[in-house]
Amino acid sequence: MKLSLNAGYWGLGNDGDNLAVAIEADKLGFSSVWVAEAYGSDAATVMAWIAAHTKNIDIGSAVMQIPARTPALTAMTAATLDTMSGHRFRLGLGVSGPQVSEGWHGVRFGQPLARTREYVDIVRMALRREKLRYDGKHYTLPLPDGPGKSIQLTVQGARADIPIYLAAIGPKNLELTGEIADGWLGMFVAPRTLPEQLAAVSAGRSKANKTLDGFDVAPTLPLVPGDDWRAAADATRMFTALYVGGMGSRDKNFYNSNAARMGYADAAAEVQDLFLARKYQEAQAALPAEFLDEVGLLGSADRIAEKMRAYAEAGVTNLVISVMPGTDPFNVLRTAAEAYEKSGVAE
Repeated sequence: MKLSLNAGYWGLGNDGDNLAVAIEADKLGFSSVWVAEAYGSDAATVMAWIAAHTKNIDIGSAVMQIPARTPALTAMTAATLDTMSGHRFRLGLGVSGPQVSEGWHGVRFGQPLARTREYVDIVRMALRREKLRYDGKHYTLPLPDGPGKSIQLTVQGARADIPIYLAAIGPKNLELTGEIADGWLGMFVAPRTLPEQLAAVSAGRSKANKTLDGFDVAPTLPLVPGDDWRAAADATRMFTALYVGGMGSRDKNFYNSNAARMGYADAAAEVQDLFLARKYQEAQAALPAEFLDEVGLLGSADRIAEKMRAYAEAGVTNLVISVMPGTDPFNVLRTAAEAYEKSGVAE
């Protein structure tokens, strides 16, 4: 199992630390650093900035939003970043959620799985430098009633097989991820529930006549060091409440549904009710400590090392840690590296 870092968003007041932490992760031998985007900083610019200041660590998007870009533009960006970084780029994609897709990008959210399938098809075609011709339900290239013509990517030297990851939560999306992607970017993943999720991924792999061999299982987990794991869990409450309670609409919150599938349906409903009522502190307090512990790396280096072993045994191949606001990012990196070494799961 590899060890990686999710650097999160740029532009939240921690920009200097954001780059410095990525550089430190490179020095410590982390496998990859992942960059997020929502409706603030874009991932591509930040990835280029980090790639220019690092030497060995891979650079990945977690994620580049499908509604924000045409598939051809995503292929252009991927090819550019791959060549400029010395083939260190990994392309993580996601459909985002209905509020961001429709409210920020002006793109209808309906049929996200079908759109994702077509989108990845076109990105792969472009990266193979084929002339783009596509007749899908959501994408048609060239447009049939105008002067457009089939065009191929002009970037030289980019890999045709740049690894593509999908951010997925629900069973159907996990199956699609297994079928058409090279890796899975997960959130709120626990060793206890991972076998069921990987069964869905495996079903998709079978459709493509593939196995999980070589497929990268890369969940992101908050890591908070400390002598008391319950106190460490408190540092993850704001982040978790935002996703479980407010990331999406009341009827379509994939993170809330995931918490319910894990056995925390009552708590997830309460957190959402409180968050949507703008009772943010109460929403944070309503999160069960046991849930936070299941989906986080909390406590001493020894305790975290034990949890890392559990993830490796459950099938994780790339453990991506994230730094919570208010914690010392360099202490988090040092603890992660120490626990990783103690765990004995390094490749």
